[in-house]
Amino acid sequence: MTMRPVHIRWALAAYGVAFVCFLYVPMIVLCLLSFNDSPVVGFPIRTLTTAWYRQALADGVLMDALWNSAWLGIASSAIGTALALTAVLGLRRVPRLAAAALPFVVLPIVMPAIVTGVVMLIFFGFTGLRLGLFPTTLIVHVTWVLPFAYLSLYPRLVGLDRSIEEAAMDLGAMPLTVFRRVTFPLIRPAVIATALFAFTLSFDEFVRTFFVVGTQQTLPVHLWILVTEEVAPFLPAVGVIIMLLTLGTAALGFATSSINSRRIARFAMTREIAS
Repeated sequence: MTMRPVHIRWALAAYGVAFVCFLYVPMIVLCLLSFNDSPVVGFPIRTLTTAWYRQALADGVLMDALWNSAWLGIASSAIGTALALTAVLGLRRVPRLAAAALPFVVLPIVMPAIVTGVVMLIFFGFTGLRLGLFPTTLIVHVTWVLPFAYLSLYPRLVGLDRSIEEAAMDLGAMPLTVFRRVTFPLIRPAVIATALFAFTLSFDEFVRTFFVVGTQQTLPVHLWILVTEEVAPFLPAVGVIIMLLTLGTAALGFATSSINSRRIARFAMTREIAS
């Protein structure tokens, strides 16, 4: 085994440190500013305080926007995950059709957000739907999270051993019973992880939402208004709260996905031993 030259090792180490700093230093700075007892957002740090967190949580408009984003995220993730699961269950039996449908599924991902927002605004104008959280913003968020949910669930279901389902049907179980008693228990952690991931996508969505939310506000839209109209000193605290909510949801999703992977691996090992 050959050793890399010292200068290459140092260069790789410096790149690794720079990469980590690029990712996490802004978060650390945001956390520091959220505790800075100063009416101006910025350095230097005077004294540490939690007043900005109390002010943010006491802001009625901000909390309403937070609840709007939460309810919208729950609804869009539930609908998007259910639609994606239904699509995957149908298309996995026809691989050629699934391959042909993939470009249409990922189209909302590759299309620029501002283009999607303008197109959906025009579409809702033609249909006469009133702009607001429900149904216009919900429709836009479902179309945004649906491709990600599909791409997350498809590998899980395609990699599932079909012989398990076929054995259940051979024993007389109806398709719905097979899904409820066999298929869904095996993919439940993956479905939960996908729903949590979809929730974070909906919760943080701004550009598409800005065009179709009307007079109502989600949390990203409200923060945009605060930034453009007044630089409120509690904005870093709000940013930390959002970051913690998003990271917590993502961590829960990753943990659930890891549980699913281990469950499938144990099940496969059990079948190999039994055979």
